[in-house]
Amino acid sequence: MNGENQSSVSEFLLLWLSRQPQQQQQLLFRLFLSMYLVTVLGNLLIILAISTDSRLHTPMYFFLSNLSFVDVSFSSTTVPKMLTNHIVGSQSISFPGCLTQLYFFIVFGDMDNFLLAVMSYDRFVAVCYPLHYTTKMTPQLCALLVAGPWVTAILNALLNILLMARLSFCADNTIPHFFCDLLPVLKLSCSDTRFNEMMVLTEGVLIVITPFVCVLVSYICITCAVLKIPSIKGKWKAFSTCGSHLAVVSLFYGTIIAVYYNPSSSHSDEKDTTATVMYTVVTPMLNPFIYSLRNKDMKGALRKLFSLNLHVNK
Repeated sequence: MNGENQSSVSEFLLLWLSRQPQQQQQLLFRLFLSMYLVTVLGNLLIILAISTDSRLHTPMYFFLSNLSFVDVSFSSTTVPKMLTNHIVGSQSISFPGCLTQLYFFIVFGDMDNFLLAVMSYDRFVAVCYPLHYTTKMTPQLCALLVAGPWVTAILNALLNILLMARLSFCADNTIPHFFCDLLPVLKLSCSDTRFNEMMVLTEGVLIVITPFVCVLVSYICITCAVLKIPSIKGKWKAFSTCGSHLAVVSLFYGTIIAVYYNPSSSHSDEKDTTATVMYTVVTPMLNPFIYSLRNKDMKGALRKLFSLNLHVNK
């Protein structure tokens, strides 16, 4: 299509929520608002508890506090805009706003991928090499395992946005989603998007599949090590330590693969949106419960935090 036949798109319309029946819109609004508030409160409590309790100043909780920060940011990239649009009765998001939302969505989505892999490596070292854990997981290595993913995520997001910015968009500006996701926006372009789609698949191997394989390898090694433990109590303790992390990994990666790496013939707007909600909203909300309810140290830190606040208020 020639440039003179194209109309410049200055905004997109996020139509997923507005397409629902009126009564269901109100229900979904309350549901998303509740989940978002729980996500923010729960993850901020984890960060505060870890930062104030010296017993939790260990590699595992250092990675967990980073994951909590990323989860809050990840949900904040998409949900507040949808809630605001519903309140003001608008479905629009400007073209620069869409690219900005997409940039931060990619950054924090990539960081979730990397941190889950880093946390699985941390559990691998703790279970398979418990006597060498402190010498292997040094503060310098922990800082590198977090800083490296941040740099990679930022560069990857910048590359995707630069490739997206060079595309032309025609008259159709409706996105059947609740935020500017990569694939729905690409579908609206008048330009040839084959290079962009190839980049999505190529990066998928590096950004999503590689950490996922690292997680699988780590847990295979952990399982083999745990099975060698003679006592049933010891096996249960080791498995319970890693079980919460494995639950988050399964939910997060399962829904991402369903959205981005399934055949296009199996996709539908409703299925993709539902799967996206799972890893952008539900998983960040569940993380505080999964990582704290079955963790004695975390529960102790939270009790200490609450008792300190009550003492200060008195």
